[in-house]
Amino acid sequence: MGLFSSRKSKETKKEPAVTQDLAAPVKGVDPLEAAPTPAKNVPKGEEAAPTNFRDSRRRVPTDKQKAYFDSIARERGARPGGSTAIARLLEESGLLSAEMVEEAIRRSGEEAMPLSQTLAKSGIMREEDFVEALAEGLGMSKIDLNTVEITPDLIAQIPKRVAKEYRVFPVAFNDHEIEIAIADPLNVQVTDDLQRILQKKVIGYVAREDEIQRYFKKYYEGDVFAQIYEEVTDDLHQKELDANIEQYTELDIGEESIEPVVKFVDLIFKQAIHDRASDIHIEPQRAGLTIRFRIDGVCHEVPSPPKKWQNNIISRLKVLSGMDLAEKRIPQDGRIKLNLQDRKLDLRVNSLPTIYGESIVMRILDQSSVILGLEDVGFLPDNIAIFSDLIRTPTGVILMTGPTGSGKTTTLYSALSTLNNPETKIITIENPVEYMLDGVIQVQVNEEVGLDFARGLRSMLRQSPDVILVGEIRDKVTAEIAVRAALTGHLVFSTLHTNDAPSAATRLIDMGTKPFLVASSVQAVIAQRLLRKVCPHCKRIEHSDVRSVEGIGATEQELAEGIDAPFPVGCDRCSGSGYRGRTAIHEIFVLTPQLRQLVTRGEPSSRLKKMAVRNGMRSLRMDGFRKVVLGQTTQEELDRVTAAD
Repeated sequence: MGLFSSRKSKETKKEPAVTQDLAAPVKGVDPLEAAPTPAKNVPKGEEAAPTNFRDSRRRVPTDKQKAYFDSIARERGARPGGSTAIARLLEESGLLSAEMVEEAIRRSGEEAMPLSQTLAKSGIMREEDFVEALAEGLGMSKIDLNTVEITPDLIAQIPKRVAKEYRVFPVAFNDHEIEIAIADPLNVQVTDDLQRILQKKVIGYVAREDEIQRYFKKYYEGDVFAQIYEEVTDDLHQKELDANIEQYTELDIGEESIEPVVKFVDLIFKQAIHDRASDIHIEPQRAGLTIRFRIDGVCHEVPSPPKKWQNNIISRLKVLSGMDLAEKRIPQDGRIKLNLQDRKLDLRVNSLPTIYGESIVMRILDQSSVILGLEDVGFLPDNIAIFSDLIRTPTGVILMTGPTGSGKTTTLYSALSTLNNPETKIITIENPVEYMLDGVIQVQVNEEVGLDFARGLRSMLRQSPDVILVGEIRDKVTAEIAVRAALTGHLVFSTLHTNDAPSAATRLIDMGTKPFLVASSVQAVIAQRLLRKVCPHCKRIEHSDVRSVEGIGATEQELAEGIDAPFPVGCDRCSGSGYRGRTAIHEIFVLTPQLRQLVTRGEPSSRLKKMAVRNGMRSLRMDGFRKVVLGQTTQEELDRVTAAD
């Protein structure tokens, strides 16, 4: 991931140590940048065994490369490695017209952007096709760095400064040759210089420039936070801590003697925010303490401290969140307020006793975040129209359903933000209050003093509200109060945990609410899930077949001809995952008179859903498939999130 790399690959970020065994420097070459000396005393005719070498690949016909450039330079006046030479090559190969070449060169210069990116941005040619054409025109081979097995020894073959200056990345090597990926294959000086510096025969392959840059950052530079974090964890492991570290009690957590624990916990917070994590998981295991971040709904493991630090780290978190340090037998809840990077953050903390110690999960809530509009939440245009009409009805219950972390509260706050005006009184009761809204009365549940959802809701009705938001309907009492509030002239928003929208009516009835009350009070139920969005900086569009899955909502033409769907590639901005950010998909179940009759009769949710789809409701899978067609997400991501629906 962006900030953290696994321990297995951590060594690749270090530059090779300088020793006295380096080859004698070539004139004009920095001796610190010289490469390791080729193996000596090799019997004639017996070359050393290749190391990570790709013998099956074609060698670069350097003479053809030079000859082609010389001809272009003479006839066109192109400079080595320039956009002009590359564009002329594409023109002579028949891939671009003369007009396209002139326009591409002009735009590339104006936008200060590589020609490949200019062509891709204009929709003229994909970057993959550009690399393929460039390699074919020069008689070279192209390479995908994803197929390369990257080891510390491989990275050590090319010094960091050399790799950065010449925009290359090592691919394979043996004692006498090294294969490299080149971003600018028309610049023949690259291979000439590298052969002098590395004292090996250099064999080049064409690769995407952005891919070379991404791998350079990952394996040569890394991330500042990652380096600091790994230095801390390395230091902890190497020192094995002081002999008396286990004698510290949890009450000593504020002592200066264990200040490193405090710094370590602070660093976890900073890195989690930098990585856009929504949750921090601290999990005791038999062998050690595991730390994971949930980013865009997926957990990523990060380097962890030694097992011996487990108690002190957990104690530090319990102190910050106001939990009872002495109590380790029962779950506890707490909150941490942070001011970090000019942002106000609220961490909702929960501890759970396990067989190896207390497991802690922290949900990160950004109090300073701006409430999103309905378009930003992820509603498609037709669903925006439906939802906007629903939230402007004067009475009734509108429910949001979905699992924990599916963005239900964010969507409801978007609705409240839309309704928030001086003429409308809005009161909320939540546990916890996740967003602060000016002009809205917000109540925090405090069960320790007897202020639960039911009691708070009863009191709220005496405050003459127009709109009420109940954080969650958990039991029969809360459900009945919310239903009766809707029947007495209030618009009530709330959340419920169900698999889909039609199941909400059945769930309320199962709680003990009478079917006729549910049928007459509930206006609509909106089910929501979150899908990862394809990274806009590195995604590519490919024509693919639509998997004929029941309920996906594809048209006959789409099933027969396929669609242009996004494909996640991976870059430094998305930490190589191919995904960045999330969007929501929705299922809006509006109770029509026909559906109200079915609810009153206690019909099962499966029949309610069939009737609703027949009347035009778009299921979660159907809504998600529209996002695939629009190029926002992938079919694989849709299957991952909605396979059970």
